[in-house]
Amino acid sequence: MSETETMAQDRAGAIGPGRLVLVVGPSGAGKDTLLRLAQAACADDRNVVFPRRVVTRASSADEDNIAVSPDDFARARGHGDFAVHWDAHGHSYALPVEINDDIRAGRTVVVNVSRTVIGALRRAYANVVVVAITAPPDVLAQRLAARARHSDGDLAERLSRSVDDSSANADVTILNAGSADYHGRQLVRVIRNEGWQD
Repeated sequence: MSETETMAQDRAGAIGPGRLVLVVGPSGAGKDTLLRLAQAACADDRNVVFPRRVVTRASSADEDNIAVSPDDFARARGHGDFAVHWDAHGHSYALPVEINDDIRAGRTVVVNVSRTVIGALRRAYANVVVVAITAPPDVLAQRLAARARHSDGDLAERLSRSVDDSSANADVTILNAGSADYHGRQLVRVIRNEGWQD
């Protein structure tokens, strides 16, 4: 059993009544682009929250993370500052524990997470919606090559990575191969619980 699963199971009861919208998908699928568009569309809605992830990697133009050192990350984890944390591509990632207050207040929290933590989050939170954003393999390869972020590891390995976990099944899948604005609107409809197809 992983540390993440243990953390989730130790909680008494599922956290609610708000919604936790988990955005997942392979590297290069355009998750951060669609999240930025959705965040801009929901900017005036105080009931929709887009928390920044804590990551042991510097922020970039593509991602608005809180960058910390591995030592600071370990200290924060030890202090219970994270709702959930995971490792991927040689980095550590976490969501701030404050998301629990937002969800208890009935807000919708929208986050980009690893597929490996979906099962634990489904057990820990009462109302979870998983949105998988993907793209055809050739599009993913082009986007990753254009990103050229060497700290993320081997390109071929990232393209072939998958998670064999039935709890990681998405509730909604967005094939992000067309207009980013269109697919951003699809994501907003899921966030607002309005269905997702125009």
